[in-house]
Amino acid sequence: MSAAGPRSGRGRRRGPASVVPEAEFRSYYGLPVLNRPTWKPLDIAGYLFLGGLAGASSALAAAVSTGAAPPPGRVRPGLVAPLRFGAAGAIGLSLVALVHDLGRPARFYNMMRVFKPSSPMSVGSWILSVYAPAAIGTAALDVVPLPGRLGPARRPLQHAAGLVAGLAGPAVATYTGVLISDTAVPAWHGGYREMPFYFASSASSAAGGLGLLTAPVDASAPARRLGVAGAVAELAVGRVMRARMGLAAETFERGRAGRLLRAAEALTAAGAGLALAGRRSRAVSVAAGAGLLAGSALTRFGVFHAGVASAEDPRYTVQPQRESLGSRPSEPPEPC
Repeated sequence: MSAAGPRSGRGRRRGPASVVPEAEFRSYYGLPVLNRPTWKPLDIAGYLFLGGLAGASSALAAAVSTGAAPPPGRVRPGLVAPLRFGAAGAIGLSLVALVHDLGRPARFYNMMRVFKPSSPMSVGSWILSVYAPAAIGTAALDVVPLPGRLGPARRPLQHAAGLVAGLAGPAVATYTGVLISDTAVPAWHGGYREMPFYFASSASSAAGGLGLLTAPVDASAPARRLGVAGAVAELAVGRVMRARMGLAAETFERGRAGRLLRAAEALTAAGAGLALAGRRSRAVSVAAGAGLLAGSALTRFGVFHAGVASAEDPRYTVQPQRESLGSRPSEPPEPC
């Protein structure tokens, strides 16, 4: 026998690594594993942004009108009214966008036939049914006087409606993050831990931006604080989410979604910087508000397109599943 060992295949030694290349995944006929979302980008991404803007604006307006926003006890009427009208307009447009994507208004009504706590869509529909009338009614009572003896009740009614909208506002601003995370779309489901916080911080920066854009400088301090805090949180949570997401984070950095999100981060950071620098300048405050609003809007559009891109590429569905299976400890053999 030679030193090289036997020539037969039965006795041949195997090396430490397989010489067979790892097989690449290919779906049948080149089709994606998941069906791409059929939602219209302008309708649904706009709905995500407008709903967040409305909810956070109502919450800020309620805090300011009750004196809960710092400094405590100081009501700023020049800020409250623009926030109320902005919230009413945003939620109205968001509902129009949602119904337009659904195709028929009856489909929205059908979602309210049952209440299913385990379904974000069902819970969100009921939240909207409470929030939207309160937000729109609060703004309407600023311009529509009540007839006759109901006139003195206008302010108490507006205050009550504003509180309802303010309490429901945070849920409106965040439930859409839970909603899209509760899907099989890799880029959305992969960030299910952080997505609601990501949307909440983005909505806060947008509401702060709306206040800076519309309110006088001497009344905009609460909006400035909320806008800067929301912008810092949005940038931080976005980075944490992508770092923990794994392979699907690529879709947030490439293609259309990557361009949108890079622009969103730049506008959000610039808006926060201008908000801090423009405490006495109306022009700088307007620029800061526009930057924060535009950054928040681009964030929602970027997240939407990242989800579509991850659903279209089978790699983002299959490879994380393989890695998850490979990381599981092997089960010991059953005794004979």
